[in-house]
Amino acid sequence: MGRPREFSDTAVVDAAMDVFWEKGYEATTTQDLCARTGLGRGSLYNAFGSKHRLYEESVRRYAETWAARQLELLAQPGDTRERLRQLMIGVIDTDLADPGRRGCLALNAAIDVSGRDGEVPALVRKQFRDFEQAVTDVIAAGQRAGELRTDRPARQVARTFQSTYYGLRTLAKVTDDRAALLDVVEGALAAL
Repeated sequence: MGRPREFSDTAVVDAAMDVFWEKGYEATTTQDLCARTGLGRGSLYNAFGSKHRLYEESVRRYAETWAARQLELLAQPGDTRERLRQLMIGVIDTDLADPGRRGCLALNAAIDVSGRDGEVPALVRKQFRDFEQAVTDVIAAGQRAGELRTDRPARQVARTFQSTYYGLRTLAKVTDDRAALLDVVEGALAAL
């Protein structure tokens, strides 16, 4: 009988998620993961099997935590434009306050060639689909309430908004110009 685990899988995945988020899949070494999680190489591999499996768990955890917060914000009652504005301003403020300018882990994973194996693409697509659906629901409700134009289907408007949102997340990785980022927000909202 083996020794019982003396660590929390969730805590290990959270620590690994931070490393992958900071460095990307390819640049993250097993030593980085061991240093951040406090586990030895053997314990890490016994618990998760591989670096890639831990990456998959990290992307999944991101969806359960960070991405879920975005969906919760969209589900709140209130004015449609204001909810979408708060969503975008919230990520601007989060991204600008992050000294490492990590951006969105799901977006980073979609771009990181080395991390697009196994379950990662499906996990990222699911996050993008869930976000698209939440925005579509908000847009459709705003159209029904007369808050937004109705000359375009809600799904099309949501997809345009989603592209702007992820573009904003990318821009916030490389600029300190909050006013320019706010211009993107207001431009996106004016198109609604």
